[in-house]
Amino acid sequence: MILLVNVIAGLLFGFGLLLSGMANPAKVLNFLDVAGHWDASLAFVMGGAVLVTAIGYRLVFRRPKPVLDESFRVPTARQIDSQLVLGAAVFGVGWGLVGLCPGPALVSLPLASPAIVVFVPAMLIGVAAAVWLKR
Repeated sequence: MILLVNVIAGLLFGFGLLLSGMANPAKVLNFLDVAGHWDASLAFVMGGAVLVTAIGYRLVFRRPKPVLDESFRVPTARQIDSQLVLGAAVFGVGWGLVGLCPGPALVSLPLASPAIVVFVPAMLIGVAAAVWLKR
């Protein structure tokens, strides 16, 4: 049952990325180009996502436990360390250069565009390198 819920959530998330334009690198890059051809539409997408998430968290955390698990698994780390800053910087630079982050890149993989075909393996290599370095 948990696997089915995860698949449905992933499909819904992917559909949302496609519908909102977040899987379109050109739209993302135009959103980031505040000094040029700025496209503010993704700000509304992000604002809507924050609003839905805030409401969802308030409703979900009223329950004593999740429906399909024994307890809530909420991150407890509060400190801002070098790993967090470096990871955020690498993520931001990659997003700004290519207009893709992991979710939209995976959703766009079936398009087999040259940027996606290069980005996804590079992303996976980066993830493997980060795991290897952490050990």
